Amino acid sequence: MASIISHSPQETFELGRQFAAGLKRGAVLALAGDLGAGKTQFSKGLAAGLGVEAEVTSPTFTLIHEYPGGRLSLFHIDLYRLEDEDEVLGIGLDEYLDGDGVTVIEWADKFAELMPKGASWIRFRVLEGEEREISW
Repeated sequence: MASIISHSPQETFELGRQFAAGLKRGAVLALAGDLGAGKTQFSKGLAAGLGVEAEVTSPTFTLIHEYPGGRLSLFHIDLYRLEDEDEVLGIGLDEYLDGDGVTVIEWADKFAELMPKGASWIRFRVLEGEEREISW
């Protein structure tokens, strides 16, 4: 398991941008970490690294944002507000897991049993100030 310390939101963004370079069609990234730990900032970097030009925002209330137009499409899912597996399956999660882009899922640890075996887990931990430990 690799781990780095990000000292700012911009560093977290840049890590996401760099991470995107190695992603292939069908990749699933399962993000875990507390509120404000950097999951969305990392996702914004992923989008930039994939060539997505749209503004990336947290899908906390809409649950899913789709960003086509880059090297690969990005499907950004947030499970924070969902309470049970039926709700998760009801939003069509399985369709995105077999999608032809990259699927990034915030709060994936709430429903770890629904994540595919090949998902890449990325964990975010709040340290002091703007510092975050990011492990994968």
